[in-house]
Amino acid sequence: MKTVTPTQLRANIYHLLEEILHTGLPLEIRKGERRLRIVPVEKVDKFQNLPARPYAIQGDPDDLAELGWEDEVGLDLP
Repeated sequence: MKTVTPTQLRANIYHLLEEILHTGLPLEIRKGERRLRIVPVEKVDKFQNLPARPYAIQGDPDDLAELGWEDEVGLDLP
């Protein structure tokens, strides 16, 4: 969890709020010995932040067990 001072919060409040909404992680503000937290109300779907992988294999994982690679590599295996 990220921790900031009130001065840092004041200087970067819009950036910090966007970060909280994007990641779903709370932000802690420390003022002396006391602490506050800004926490998003709605849960963030972390899968939305994953980059697209257009070349990833999609389908039944059991089909992968049938794949052979020996002919493609050209190794003389016993």
